[in-house]
Amino acid sequence: MTTVSGTSSTATTDTTAASTSGLLTDYNLFLKLLTTQMTNQDPLDPMDTSEYTQQLVQYSQVEQSIQQTGSLKDILSQLSSQQMSQASSYIGREARFDSPVSGLGDAPAHWTYYVDGTPAAMTATIKDSSGAVVNTVTLDPETQGSYSWDGTKADGSKAADGAYTFSVTATDSAGNALDTTINSVAIVNDVVTDGTNIMLGVNGIRMSASGLVAIAAAGTNIDN
Repeated sequence: MTTVSGTSSTATTDTTAASTSGLLTDYNLFLKLLTTQMTNQDPLDPMDTSEYTQQLVQYSQVEQSIQQTGSLKDILSQLSSQQMSQASSYIGREARFDSPVSGLGDAPAHWTYYVDGTPAAMTATIKDSSGAVVNTVTLDPETQGSYSWDGTKADGSKAADGAYTFSVTATDSAGNALDTTINSVAIVNDVVTDGTNIMLGVNGIRMSASGLVAIAAAGTNIDN
């Protein structure tokens, strides 16, 4: 199943894990050096008390850092569980994502689009996951708003199930290019997580829950 995502939370978790590993390494090294130093000290010239105290303070700081990092991981885990529980309520509902990528599967691929200005001409291009153009259609500027694609390619053949990207080229009466905003719309079939990211299964592909811009009961007009 194609996954469409892009979040910074994975990097956060990786950084936390790396920090924990580094602290544990420093902690173990500190204990080894301190034990060696105490074992090999000269009885006639023992280690200076102030230096020993300073090293104990360093030990305490390292231990505290490790405990804080562990607590942070617990908090992140709890937040992930809460997010998963909330996201599970989306199953069976219609979701709109801030993404031009939609899934073609049991249902047609569906998008909404908004043109900033008054368009005189609009053309839509549909590309597959490799970036190849599979169809180009002329849109009616008077009825702009949404577009559904049943997978029919330009040559009349049927496109394979998967992720497809929708783009719109719009111009005004003077031929000036107009900005467009595109969202994808689909029914949520399932919810999964890798422990960090919440992914929603929609029409054969997975979309990041962080890209949600609207959620509504199935059958509700979410295009606007």
